Amino acid sequence: MRACQTPRARKAALPRPAAAREGSTGHTLTGMALPPGPRTPATVNMLRFSRRPLEMLRAWHQRYGDVFTVRFLGFGTGVYVADPDAIRALFTGDQSDLRAGEANSFLEPVLGPHSVLILDGPEHLRQRKLLLPPFQGSRVAGFREVIREVAERELHGWRPRATIVLRPRMRALTFEVICRAVFGVTSPERVERLRRALVAVIDSSQLLMISSAARADLGPLSPGGRFARRLRAADALLVQEIEERRRQPDLEQRGDVLSLLLRARDEDGREMTNAELRDELFTLLGAGHETTATGLAFAFDLLLRNPDVLARLREEVAGDGGDAYLDAVVKESLRLRPVIDAAERTLTQPRELAGWELPAGVKVYPGIALVHMREDLYPEARRFRPERFLEDGAESYSWLPFGGGIRRCIGAALAQVEMAEVLRVAVGSVELRPLRDRPDPVVLRGITLAPKHGVPVSVQRRLRASRAEPSLVAAN
Repeated sequence: MRACQTPRARKAALPRPAAAREGSTGHTLTGMALPPGPRTPATVNMLRFSRRPLEMLRAWHQRYGDVFTVRFLGFGTGVYVADPDAIRALFTGDQSDLRAGEANSFLEPVLGPHSVLILDGPEHLRQRKLLLPPFQGSRVAGFREVIREVAERELHGWRPRATIVLRPRMRALTFEVICRAVFGVTSPERVERLRRALVAVIDSSQLLMISSAARADLGPLSPGGRFARRLRAADALLVQEIEERRRQPDLEQRGDVLSLLLRARDEDGREMTNAELRDELFTLLGAGHETTATGLAFAFDLLLRNPDVLARLREEVAGDGGDAYLDAVVKESLRLRPVIDAAERTLTQPRELAGWELPAGVKVYPGIALVHMREDLYPEARRFRPERFLEDGAESYSWLPFGGGIRRCIGAALAQVEMAEVLRVAVGSVELRPLRDRPDPVVLRGITLAPKHGVPVSVQRRLRASRAEPSLVAAN
């Protein structure tokens, strides 16, 4: 069975556009007709999508076809695209009339104006070129040992009969990993101090980022006041780390991301300012650890619901390390449970897309989850079947958990390595049992998809001792 069909075979299977079926579009922008879509109010769409994002996307795709329009409260009108060929054209064609950083502007109060997620145009390309080298090739591979050490220390505390909620535990784990990788910080006290400061900002910012009125500092007890106080504390710690690292005599020999960024220079020979470093570090720490932790929680839930897959993974890891199958498990988990449902681009000029002439100002959502759910690309798309990535792999632009083009996630390679190494340690160390009868429902948390209950599990038994617990086998 092929994992992905050819473009010609896929074209034959595309859903018929709803405009041809229904004879009208139902949506307009600046007088131009937009693709069809639900006519329910934006508030209703947002409520339904927040509670059941994957189900709603699947239903809209089935009804309206590969291109459809949805109005969301707080986000306006957007056009979803589920055709990989159209998404490829959007990601790889002329980018001068597209704005992605503009779509993320609501993140600026936390990430700052210099974040690579906020910028567009030449400024974005400059920051991206400076950030990419530490997250490529051998440098990412060099973080594997750090990831295993952190994972083993975390799992050391998981005792038989204990109840664990995986997503918050994975958040703590991935924060330590990225803190050590980005800062080169190994002191538990410094890691915990950074974690508390940054997580306090992230956890209090989701509503505030959307509502400028809620961000208003109306005193120390107001939501805006608490947010401002936490942000100042986090900023002070980040600047302190930057300044201390600048003064280190071994800066040229260090391999952590902060040290590499301090040594980086752009094409004009300019270094990154403290303000730029602060914003990129906050982006890497905040966005990097949260999304990977959610991806890991989803992966555990899928493995525990599919014992045959878990048994094979455990067997292969115990044998030759299971790298190929482990990689396939990570990819299949990110396919079935992407953390981001769609990328976003804002058109600054009219553009033809998948047969529709879209006006300037419209938001286009290349549908990551929509593409991942296509039966013509992934037969039995709702099944968790990692083998599909061992067979023919994925056709270009049919696997998009990290987006694509010049905005593809800089930390994609690190996230995949991190997920693989944590799963490697976990499947060889503990046996877990899910505490819910059914898979954890997928809901919208802020701007990401997440398991509603955090994936609660019980620890059944230990399988072996880790380096973090040399006496465990003898004790048991």
